[in-house]
Amino acid sequence: MITWQLITTLSDAQPQSHLIARTTSTLLPETALIAEMREQKTVADTRFGCAPFARVTLLPDTLWQDSLTEGLLTALRPLLASPVSANVVLDATEIDDVVLTQVLRFLFNQAHRLSDLQLKKSDETAVRLRHITALCRPEQQQKLETIFHQQQVIARGMVAARRLADTPSDRCTPQFVVEEAKKLCGAFPALQCEILDEKQIVAQGLGLLHAVGKGASSPPRLLAIHYNGVDDGPVRCYVGKGITFDTGGLWLKEGAGMYTMKYDMCGAANVLGLMLTVAELGLPVRIMGVLALAENAIGPDAMQPGTVARACNGLTVEINNTDAEGRLVLADAIAWASQRHPDAHFIIDMATLTGAVVKALGYELSGLMTQDEPLRQALTSAGQQSGDEVWSLPLDARLKKQTDSAIADLCNTPTNNAAISASAAWLLHHFCPPDIPWAHLDISGTALWREGGRSVASGRPIPLLIEHLLGDIA
Repeated sequence: MITWQLITTLSDAQPQSHLIARTTSTLLPETALIAEMREQKTVADTRFGCAPFARVTLLPDTLWQDSLTEGLLTALRPLLASPVSANVVLDATEIDDVVLTQVLRFLFNQAHRLSDLQLKKSDETAVRLRHITALCRPEQQQKLETIFHQQQVIARGMVAARRLADTPSDRCTPQFVVEEAKKLCGAFPALQCEILDEKQIVAQGLGLLHAVGKGASSPPRLLAIHYNGVDDGPVRCYVGKGITFDTGGLWLKEGAGMYTMKYDMCGAANVLGLMLTVAELGLPVRIMGVLALAENAIGPDAMQPGTVARACNGLTVEINNTDAEGRLVLADAIAWASQRHPDAHFIIDMATLTGAVVKALGYELSGLMTQDEPLRQALTSAGQQSGDEVWSLPLDARLKKQTDSAIADLCNTPTNNAAISASAAWLLHHFCPPDIPWAHLDISGTALWREGGRSVASGRPIPLLIEHLLGDIA
């Protein structure tokens, strides 16, 4: 665990720390080294002659106020790829609140590395970040204590989600996710797990989830995590796509496109991380998180193109593309959640659903699709405040033809290959009753960090959802 503290003078910093500050910070010592570094127009960094610090990095003032382009994070990532100190001293005297939350989440997320999975020989003596010290003014302390605590807890939820998503798919089966969730939730008495196995999934009519998972040797699961921070009140529901590996089924993906498909369960992993965060914060709210878990595999029982499956709300779906399986498991889980809580305050689902949303929005913005304007505005605002932003895409009856089927109520993909992301959301909206506010988050671009040609889980959009939840219950 990475710890933190606040200080008001640099003399209170631990020796041999890595000092990261604004170029013009007035709290820095007036030395020849600092004066020389201040003359630099870009990043000024040194590991020599900077005692009592192990390293000093001065960054242009503009980066500390840039919440749009993540300029400060871009500068920090290579610096902390191989830390020289277990302690970072961060100048928090003049920094935008959104930038601060972004930086803190990045720093606290250093608690997880791929090497922690213990699948590769690694240098156990390598320096790792263990402690964050924030240099601030006395009048800032109370506000910063709240920010630091919240971001530390949010990061712990993100780390739990990231570790699960980074686990190789031969280990991370639907049942593995269930067992890990039970272990993690066991630390919080307010969290209770409810599990449906493959027989119960069939018995309760979740025909879409069954169709996706029945071809795999690892059968599907539906995991509901219940949190009761208060005795009564409306229940807020979160639903996550949990495809533990996606071959595409009989609509087989090509090799390069299949390589990262262990991450097709990031939506479900993030619902788990969200629930852990809420429980640790002890928020006064009732929540149900639903993880729709299945492996989309090839086998004798794999669903076939042209299959018609029935969801638990009675609607039938023609499966004309077996590689559009995520919307199927989500649809059943959304319908199931709405049946469990017909008076739900809202249902928000999240999924690495379409590559099309990446083409539209890139890797920095999650796609938001909803017909509920208050929910749209609240999520958009929460994204701006948290630095975990969304961008709204259209969702209306003009998409109806994209899900028309001659043989079933709906088809799972448009035959014209148009409006892929929005048409998936249009399909999903049929499975949430119109009197329950519902929103869909396509996180295909944001659920992963992509650096140096590698992809690892990011834990997004947990920061967005916590920020939205805090505002919703305020």
